[in-house]
Amino acid sequence: MPNALKIAVSVSLAVLLGACEQDRVVTRPATLVRTEIVQLQPYAATIRLTGDVQARVRTELSFRVSGRVTERMVDVGSHVNAGDVLATIDPTEQQADLEGSKASVAAAEAQLRVATATFERQKSLMAKGFTTRVSYDQAQEGLRTAEGTLEAARAQLGTSTDVLTYTELRASASGIITARNIEVGQVAQSAQAAYTLAEDGARDAVFDLYESIFLGQPESDTIKLTLVSDPAVTAPGRVREISPTVDPKNATVRVKVAIQNAPGAMTLGSTVIGESRTRPVDKIVLPWSSLTAALNGPAVWVVDPGTNVVSLRDIAVESYETSSFIVGKGLAVGERVVTDGGKLLRPGQVVTFDGAKT
Repeated sequence: MPNALKIAVSVSLAVLLGACEQDRVVTRPATLVRTEIVQLQPYAATIRLTGDVQARVRTELSFRVSGRVTERMVDVGSHVNAGDVLATIDPTEQQADLEGSKASVAAAEAQLRVATATFERQKSLMAKGFTTRVSYDQAQEGLRTAEGTLEAARAQLGTSTDVLTYTELRASASGIITARNIEVGQVAQSAQAAYTLAEDGARDAVFDLYESIFLGQPESDTIKLTLVSDPAVTAPGRVREISPTVDPKNATVRVKVAIQNAPGAMTLGSTVIGESRTRPVDKIVLPWSSLTAALNGPAVWVVDPGTNVVSLRDIAVESYETSSFIVGKGLAVGERVVTDGGKLLRPGQVVTFDGAKT
């Protein structure tokens, strides 16, 4: 009997404990969370991109004749003035051509003197009737031929003189050398780019943008430019040129922004941040704390207005901001979502919040 009594007491205690545990689960208090009613609010996207300062005009400088480079005066980063000699090639061939042209002019002048004297003699004899018309015409033709030969020789001399100057590569404008493609001893071909010159004057901020950025309408055509190395240095800019094609390598579109009243600190090659805003559009904007994840991707906890029971709702995020995100679809205006305290929630759980009906 004592054993039977012990068994009965144990069973009674187990039943009592089970009943207490059931009562404790049933009477579990609702979880306190922070919520927010979904509403549309004006949203203007802020676009910030990094670019660099480039010269508006860049010129590829090259020799106009071929030859071996004998001297190079400047390097990348050098500032040059218009007319400065940047490099030279061996002028031996061009000097020989010049001397030949001079000799041709001297020979043509001698021929012209002979032809002139012959014509004058035939002209005098013709007036006295001591020569034939044929001889006179031949002398006149010889004079004209000699005059033409002299003109051609002088033209060739001018060309040879110009060609000799082509052995010196000079800066077409004042600016900074940004690239060099020749070395002393190298045979440079005509029209081969020897230097790249970034001309002094107007500067552009150049950005590579993704095509989707152009889907939004800008609030203003003015872009704020900020120097990365010194955020206190700013300048306004306006879009000057948009590339009509997409770069096949990085799928971006190049945009050039003209810097207005560019400060001296925004030197060539400086890194700048371009900032612009789109026109305000009504969107559903939620704080980061309300975002969670489900099997299909981003989701939020939605509170049933009648029972205060939460359920997980899949959403599509249109864009992410610093402290918030934009909901593309999945929520309707007037629904209540959990903005804080959702980390420990589970589907079907009852919650309470400020203003909840009890």
